[in-house]
Amino acid sequence: MDTDRYQEPLVSRYTSDEMQRLFSEQVKFSTWRKCWLALAEAQYELGLTDLITPAMLDEMRGNVDNIDFAVARDKEAQIRHDVMAHVYEFGLKCPAAAPIIHLGATSQFVVCNTDQIIQRQALHLIKNDLLNTIERLATFAHTHRDLATLGYTHYQPAQPTTIGKRMCLYIYDLLIDLTSIDDFLNRQAARGAKGTVGTQATFLELFDNDHGKVRELDKLVAHKLGFSRVLPVTGQTYSRKLDMKLLEILAGIGATAHKFGVDLRLSANLKILEEPFAANQTGSSAMAYKRNPMRSERMTGLARKLMGLPANAAATYANQWLERSLDDSAIRRMDIPQAFLLTDAILRLYINISSGMVVYDKQIERLLNLELPFMATEKILMEAVRRGKSRQEMHEIIKHHAVAAGVKVKQEAKDNDLLKRLGDDENIPFTYDELCDMTTDYRAFTGRASQQTVEFLNEHVYPVLHNNKNTMVRITSDVTV
Repeated sequence: MDTDRYQEPLVSRYTSDEMQRLFSEQVKFSTWRKCWLALAEAQYELGLTDLITPAMLDEMRGNVDNIDFAVARDKEAQIRHDVMAHVYEFGLKCPAAAPIIHLGATSQFVVCNTDQIIQRQALHLIKNDLLNTIERLATFAHTHRDLATLGYTHYQPAQPTTIGKRMCLYIYDLLIDLTSIDDFLNRQAARGAKGTVGTQATFLELFDNDHGKVRELDKLVAHKLGFSRVLPVTGQTYSRKLDMKLLEILAGIGATAHKFGVDLRLSANLKILEEPFAANQTGSSAMAYKRNPMRSERMTGLARKLMGLPANAAATYANQWLERSLDDSAIRRMDIPQAFLLTDAILRLYINISSGMVVYDKQIERLLNLELPFMATEKILMEAVRRGKSRQEMHEIIKHHAVAAGVKVKQEAKDNDLLKRLGDDENIPFTYDELCDMTTDYRAFTGRASQQTVEFLNEHVYPVLHNNKNTMVRITSDVTV
């Protein structure tokens, strides 16, 4: 490691080798060469045999990955143009093909098409991470589908739910993100061969004003680059609106993970649910007892950075004057790779956390017991009416005792004695033991939470996992995070 230069933490600390390689210089410039090869092959196949020969194409094929980066850097320093520097370096490797490399193209032919190819591959990596996260949360949700816990609204105790049902809320948001990726991939189309300002004028000249061949060239190049569709219109670049939409999708994943991370941190404070904590992990340099939720905190911090990037993409798109402006170049070099690297890092954390969460059943039960008498008041009210009591009178009596019990809990730190108070009140038609029996089974207060969990998993989650089983690569949970 170069210790006297700034190191990008996304690369040095947080992200996977696969995502780092995908945005490497080698992949980028090898893909540029694949674009030049696809263009030359298509031009040859459509009739430019007087300019392009099979030997030229073979020469290009043999040197797609053979890049002398030092030569390219030196040339770029001289001419201040990265694309032409690599045209020059590729030409040194392919002397026979040098005259036809980049024939009729503009710089954005390689830049835009390459960006779209890498983005597509990166989205497939992100999709795989999403599926792994969903699978782990689904397993956890099914395991804890019946485990009653306090629900919280406004971070105040509300009616009980189950741990499994709560997990379904996070899974549903991940499914939304997964659908957004699928929709983007299904709509994605190559920039293709559009020429300097998108009019294909140079290609029309090459093909002697044969509009049909120029249209076919556009489609054939896209096909050779792995796309089934080509954008119908472009300026010099593909519309930067697509970048804006792409970053919105990735930022959406960040927001989903952020919500989960914050909720887990709140749950850790309640001591009901925690992220994994390694055997030798240190929580605090000063407080030896601490079990800080560092994974969740890191995930929310990375997500905060990711969620801010779409604003840059929107501003960049809005400032692409007429057919294009170059003020998109520098920021895209940073923001698009960063968006993918951030998403990669976030999902690696999410996978790790969801693979080893710890549930504290007894603490969950203790908190339920503290609040359940309050939760049970509506049930007690209904049962009292069934025994012939006035709802309004019972409501007033129960409210009086509930307020008094609340004072004991909050101001005196006493146990919740609401059921004892009600049992001692001769106006309440139940004994203390009868009231306790009404609150023994926590599941009676969770409604359809358990059933909803099973239904959601069976009807919405497992089918998605099944439909993607042939392409899903399972990730180990013991990644270094």
